[in-house]
Amino acid sequence: MAPIAITPTATPPPELDTTTGLTANGIEHNVVKTAPSVLKTSQPSSSPLAATITEVSRIPSKASNDTAASLAELDASLLETTLTTTPRQVPAIGSPEMASQKVCTDHMIQAKWTVESGWHAPSLQPFGPLSLSPTASCLHYATECFEGMKLYRGFDGKLRLFRPQLNCNRMLMSTNRIALPAFAPEELLKLVVKLCATDGAKWLPKDRPGHFLYIRPTMIATDAALGVERPKEALLFILLTCFAPMGNMSGGIKLLASQDDMCRAWPGGFGYAKVGANYGPSLVAQGEARAMGYHQILWLFGEDCIVTEAGASNFFLVWKTPEGKLQLITADLNERIVLDGVTRRSVLELARSRLAPGHEDLEPIEIVERKFSMFEVEKAAQEGRIVEAFASGTAWFIAPIGQIHFRGKDFTIPQEAGESGKYTKAIKSFLKGIMWGEDGLEQHEWGYVVEESS
Repeated sequence: MAPIAITPTATPPPELDTTTGLTANGIEHNVVKTAPSVLKTSQPSSSPLAATITEVSRIPSKASNDTAASLAELDASLLETTLTTTPRQVPAIGSPEMASQKVCTDHMIQAKWTVESGWHAPSLQPFGPLSLSPTASCLHYATECFEGMKLYRGFDGKLRLFRPQLNCNRMLMSTNRIALPAFAPEELLKLVVKLCATDGAKWLPKDRPGHFLYIRPTMIATDAALGVERPKEALLFILLTCFAPMGNMSGGIKLLASQDDMCRAWPGGFGYAKVGANYGPSLVAQGEARAMGYHQILWLFGEDCIVTEAGASNFFLVWKTPEGKLQLITADLNERIVLDGVTRRSVLELARSRLAPGHEDLEPIEIVERKFSMFEVEKAAQEGRIVEAFASGTAWFIAPIGQIHFRGKDFTIPQEAGESGKYTKAIKSFLKGIMWGEDGLEQHEWGYVVEESS
């Protein structure tokens, strides 16, 4: 086979730092070229959500800053607004339109990026279809990433986001992992807030407390060239979509443990980033699981059957160790196989501050992040040491788990508090209070109040 032809670049390539590897170096050079202001942001080195910024903190870089100086960065203050003249109808609660997850609000936000100019002025405009070339990079090479967030109408009448800064940080990490342009996360947050403020009052009226809109910031490579290379054009867009309230599943979620022919993510891959390529390949297995009566796949990794995620959500287990110690355990992030979920992070922080010392009628519990196998879970189930389990994520929120199937056996998960376990119930209650502005948590720092337009 003839070697692939490579066109020489006009400038010499950056010097490779062989101590960190190709991916880390590539991320560094991408940020330097497309959004050097990100490097000035102070982020704790222990924060996985700030992994991109941490990885490029070795600056000064050997990459040239000449290009960066001439490229415009994402700037929410340049937003151009065109309001719709054909407003859309808000679906009735309980209607098929509400449940379809297809109905979007009146407006959307777009921002274009090109390799020659950088970020163009963003626009708030009527919701409508995108125009893409059939040869667009995102349609062929999965150069696409997104975030999942919610806009809540609180019981106190206010509109809230939940820790949106973390979503914007994570989207920066995802874009850099797949060679899309970088941006300052605070500018993305400003755009999200603007769209929520514009459409929130109409689509989440104050007489609908306890409801939400789903927020989908997305970035795609729109470069029309079919060559397998870094895209030279990209589009950021933000949508608000109607979702029906998501109630508890009777008896809890049923999980089917993945088999030897399935692998969702692997060390050195991109399981930690919220990219479209993580989701499409899982749909075949997910469909088969549902046909068999299960709600989702419990993804395992390797011959040791290491537990990773439940569908697209993080997996938590409360059990007693063989020595009798009570633990809340979840997969760690060290190998970057598991998504650093915003809900996951919040569960862990709340558990360490409120549950570890004991809470009301709950005994103290140790919070553990480590690699553990399905064989350990199986043994704990056989010995009666499993207390409860749940999945966490933006879509499912906190979803109790009632059953796990592994290699021909079903393991029933206890639910001591009726529809969930006691610790699951306590964690869910804490988070709901913050998201919906109730239970004395209206002023919690995790609840980002959106000042809606009149």
